[in-house]
Amino acid sequence: MFQLFLGFLLLIFGVFLKTTKDEGFAKSKKFAWMFIGIGILSIAGQILIMYQKGEI
Repeated sequence: MFQLFLGFLLLIFGVFLKTTKDEGFAKSKKFAWMFIGIGILSIAGQILIMYQKGEI
């Protein structure tokens, strides 16, 4: 469950980086797709593991 939470946090942070206009995050904007991708893969992996264990 904790991995799902971290995956959602990474996904939300990636979307935040993609949409923010703040100058402080301007250098980090190029990492937005990386955070979005890692978040999606983390969530999908955890769901797959839960499905294989029969928890879903």
